[in-house]
Amino acid sequence: MELKDRLTQGLVQVYTGTGKGKTTAALGLGLRAAGHGLEVEMIQYMKGSTYSGELFSTEQLSNFNIRQFGKGCPYAAGIRQGLMKCTACGDCFFKGEEDKDKKIHLKFVEWAYQYTKQVLGAGKKDLVILDEINNALRYDLLKVEEILDLIKLKSDKTELILTGRGMPEEILERADLVTEMKAIKHPYEQGIKSRWGIEY
Repeated sequence: MELKDRLTQGLVQVYTGTGKGKTTAALGLGLRAAGHGLEVEMIQYMKGSTYSGELFSTEQLSNFNIRQFGKGCPYAAGIRQGLMKCTACGDCFFKGEEDKDKKIHLKFVEWAYQYTKQVLGAGKKDLVILDEINNALRYDLLKVEEILDLIKLKSDKTELILTGRGMPEEILERADLVTEMKAIKHPYEQGIKSRWGIEY
């Protein structure tokens, strides 16, 4: 795509809050942008569930790339093939300071951050989504200043989306658009676990 066909102005968007839908909203915007021929890069922080539906659908799009940086699920092969469902064991999630795999999670965040700098520095993507980047921040695996540095690094023609609950005020102030997902009701409260095709 020639430069004249790209976005004329790239803004910073934040999807935060306790409600479900932050990643889903970012994926929707990514799909819209890809439909117009824009180049989309989604970088998933602290996510390694290689069976999520968005990975399969975007494989069919030459201009929508997703890179995951997170500890994988031990049952991913079975889930991918439809032989079993997510058991919600939580093995792929970071559990805080006491997590025996903290060094592994930290390494994935470091790799994700370096890759993000590379992508934003090159300035070739029209839309860059930093999915769940605030998880890394909440668990002290990244600093606010480092995320602000990423925002400064982006091209004027690159739209940047950051997702994650509890986004700090310093980042909200820097954003052009902030949407807060508010949790009112969730099937989890009724004992309904994550569903194939809906939650993953």
